Amino acid sequence: MGGAPGRAEVYRDVYFDRPGGELTAGGAELRVRTVTGEAGARTVLTYKGAAVDEASGSKPETETAVADPVALRAILRGSGLVETVAFEKRCRNWELVLDGRPLLATVVEVPELAGVFLEVETPAGDEAELPSALAAVRRALRRVGVADADLTTELYTDAVARARGRV
Repeated sequence: MGGAPGRAEVYRDVYFDRPGGELTAGGAELRVRTVTGEAGARTVLTYKGAAVDEASGSKPETETAVADPVALRAILRGSGLVETVAFEKRCRNWELVLDGRPLLATVVEVPELAGVFLEVETPAGDEAELPSALAAVRRALRRVGVADADLTTELYTDAVARARGRV
């Protein structure tokens, strides 16, 4: 990825759901992520809606910075949500531009899972922009030799749960 070393970060992800699993059943996710790297630590709250593209599993995301992660977890638990899974991702991130579109490419290792994963993301302002955003991601993946047959829509949460014998 341009020969640059990328930005090394560790993501500590904690997922929440209603006790009956309604968010997960509807394809949605609620995540608290603490990112630690050379620039320090930051925490973000992310809501991911149901997939908008079946082939890629791409989901719309809404995210906000969190000033106090301990308080946020207390608020979520106090609101009746439960922690469903927590795990760590060791990441190396590259921000790049391809055909005028900003991309974030992340090489991911999850200690509990075999293999190394590549995520490529780009923002889409609205649903009308989605086809061009997905096309840019696919072009980027092809450029580094990732074929459509190599893609998966499996969620890390599901893979980690399976590795822990919970599925």
